[in-house]
Amino acid sequence: MINYQLDNKIAIVTGGAKGIGEAVCKQLAHSGAMVHLIDVDEENGQRVESEIAKESGQATFYKCDLTDHAQVNKIFDQIYALNNRLDILINNAGIAHIGNVENTTPQDMERIYQVNVKAVYSCLHFGVPLMKKSGGGSIVNMASVGSLRGLESRFAYSMSKGAVFTMTLAIAKDHLSDGIRCNATGPARIHTPFVDGFLKDHYPGQESEMFEALSKTQPIGRMGNPAEVANLVAFLCADESSFLTGCFYPVDGGFLNLNT
Repeated sequence: MINYQLDNKIAIVTGGAKGIGEAVCKQLAHSGAMVHLIDVDEENGQRVESEIAKESGQATFYKCDLTDHAQVNKIFDQIYALNNRLDILINNAGIAHIGNVENTTPQDMERIYQVNVKAVYSCLHFGVPLMKKSGGGSIVNMASVGSLRGLESRFAYSMSKGAVFTMTLAIAKDHLSDGIRCNATGPARIHTPFVDGFLKDHYPGQESEMFEALSKTQPIGRMGNPAEVANLVAFLCADESSFLTGCFYPVDGGFLNLNT
């Protein structure tokens, strides 16, 4: 892992129990941050907390339904009361959905909105005032290549990630004078447990072939790994990126600019 200088920074990471969020928690802790990971997945959240502690890092898990505005408020206030500051906020939690506008149901649309849009709003709504009281900080929102590019059968998901990107721009613009930087990362296909589960559920017996096919949609010829996203996130939280705000950073193996 890269060792960015985040000593004693207070960080909140949503969706930190597995996948990209887990990698972000471990990278931030490795760099010296005190990580507060929020997830609905208690078993994996406690596992990540324990694994970080074994590596001499600092992490605390909080079980929270991020779609519950009041729960988010309570957890954020609790974290601030313990530390008297908030320096880093990573809005990573999100869910996927496959479907076009015809077969996306109102229930699908509402679920995507609640998790991928409203939960990010809630974290920003409560996190920004705490960051202002702390004298500023860095926010990184997990967007997607789908924020900028039309993806087949990703109607609701792309809608939600487009919203995450535009929220990023709004926060960056509105809070320049508060010393708050806000950027977005845009992963393409990253090899996470979700990918393995998706292939098992939708392509039983063809997992290897489909994995290879999906990998080749990135011009670089493979999927990314969570640590590669986490490295960028940590950089955007560190002083080395102090001149960067209001930007979208692809982690996509050339997907946005090199696909023909």
